[in-house]
Amino acid sequence: MIIAITPDAPQATTDAILAAAAASGLGARTTPDGHGGALVGVDGSLTGDILTLPGVDSVHASHKPYMLASKEHRSPSVVRVGTVRIGGGRPVMMAGPCVVEGREALLDAAEAVRAAGADILRGGAFKPRTSPYAFQGLGEEGLRHLAAARARTGLPVVTEVLEPEQVELVAEYADMLQVGSRNMANFPLLRRVGKTDKPVLLKRGFSATIEEWLMSAEYVLASGNPNVVLCERGIRGFDPLLRFSLDLNAVPLAKELSHLPVIVDPSHGTGKRSLVARMALAGLAAGADGLIVEVHPAPDRARCDASQTITPAELAALSRSARALHATLAAAGTAAEAANVTLADVAVTA
Repeated sequence: MIIAITPDAPQATTDAILAAAAASGLGARTTPDGHGGALVGVDGSLTGDILTLPGVDSVHASHKPYMLASKEHRSPSVVRVGTVRIGGGRPVMMAGPCVVEGREALLDAAEAVRAAGADILRGGAFKPRTSPYAFQGLGEEGLRHLAAARARTGLPVVTEVLEPEQVELVAEYADMLQVGSRNMANFPLLRRVGKTDKPVLLKRGFSATIEEWLMSAEYVLASGNPNVVLCERGIRGFDPLLRFSLDLNAVPLAKELSHLPVIVDPSHGTGKRSLVARMALAGLAAGADGLIVEVHPAPDRARCDASQTITPAELAALSRSARALHATLAAAGTAAEAANVTLADVAVTA
């Protein structure tokens, strides 16, 4: 059950609903509705006078299984990472090396991506690798380097957390916690990041359906963290020429079903440096709220994912193209709205 609460409702109304749910043995939690009010999600049904308290706007017994992630009864969300806003405006660019290789290398990369148009610095301190013998990252030392890069450049930091036991440590250093594709269904991890006050970047599992992806987001939201950004990063295909197949259908569909912002990862989604820029722009054209791209000053010498990593110069060109595309799409949207208004006026006059 979803109970919509008006912006001017007394706090006593929300408290009473939560207390009634608890008395009935039901879980319940609140989330902003995007209009100044709130939604109370209840794991079951409440009846009686509790549903007619002052400030109760509407009651919905039927809803999507991902009731907090659903776009039903609420407007699109904006997630803030430091001073950066994701959703509802200019597309955000997250960029940096796949993995933190060392302090000076990261500082150089951070300055380069900032100059090339990045809003947020990405970089892995803990890396899940297919081979146990591959470089796994620098751990806490890598986190300290990320913090130094933030201090140097002013860019907020997003980095991956692999295990529930790492969440508090990573949250000490990072501005945004990334849950990677392999961990999309790691429910203890989702619950733990849901109890932090850090925004969460949730990558879609490479064999996950869109509903499974949204249900994973629901775990984070239900644990108390409303700041979730979805990331489409490609799904497993059958063509050996591509690492993954970037599923751009998922972008408008996820935004149709959910109020959460959606970004695209064209680096993992293709696995090929030559395809990254074009698929990044395709993702923005599909409606993505931003991009996360692997960038290294010398991609061929990168210790991780070299084949899908672009240079800072290529990022700068992509940033310019992304801004131009956004302006074009915004102008087209404005023109379409004006045309619709004109047609409506004609219809009324007729």
